[in-house]
Amino acid sequence: MQPHDVAKEAHLIHRIGWLRAAVLGANDGIVSTASLIVGVAAAAAGPKEIAIVGFAGLVAGAMSMAAGEYVSVSSQSDTETADLARERRELKADPAGELAELAAIYVERGLDPALARQVAEQLTAKDPLAAHARDELGLTDALSARPFQAAWASAASFATGAALPLATALAVPAGAVVWMTSAASLAFLAALGVAGAKAGGASLIKGAARVTIWGAAAMALTAAVGAMFGARV
Repeated sequence: MQPHDVAKEAHLIHRIGWLRAAVLGANDGIVSTASLIVGVAAAAAGPKEIAIVGFAGLVAGAMSMAAGEYVSVSSQSDTETADLARERRELKADPAGELAELAAIYVERGLDPALARQVAEQLTAKDPLAAHARDELGLTDALSARPFQAAWASAASFATGAALPLATALAVPAGAVVWMTSAASLAFLAALGVAGAKAGGASLIKGAARVTIWGAAAMALTAAVGAMFGARV
């Protein structure tokens, strides 16, 4: 028999690092910018004020998303680094105890003790730290923290998402900004939900519905606030 070529399978989980940041950034970009525009338009603001508010929201939001993701994911990365350093020290100080610990993990997962011990010994012989990182700490390359990747993905996707309602608001007549921006933004959100769900292997209907509903609620609330303050001016 000819040996089969072993190819690395591309699983959806490998996308989680950039997919989460990209979907979150684009969703926030559409919702927050559209809500700002709808709110100020409902307050009877002019095209110039709408453009200023929309563009300021785009820039501020993109930077905020980048900073927030970088700080958050950096904290996760620091924790992972600290845990790996601890495992490295424990492997050096007590290799036999760490081998027994690894074998016990495999026993809990269903292997008989003899086989678990054999697997632990072979994996330890190849790369003990990688074995403990994966099976004791749950750390893998696919799920490891990447601060810069998350920051840039969030900033770029936020700016892209924010540009959509802003471009719509600038292109439509002043009297139609509220309803046309709202309608277009809901369509953008639905498309984003479908794209995110497809990339993540989830239900397309659920993916579209959950972002559209929250976006509609945000725009309705800000429109109400804008109309209330606009009526008082």
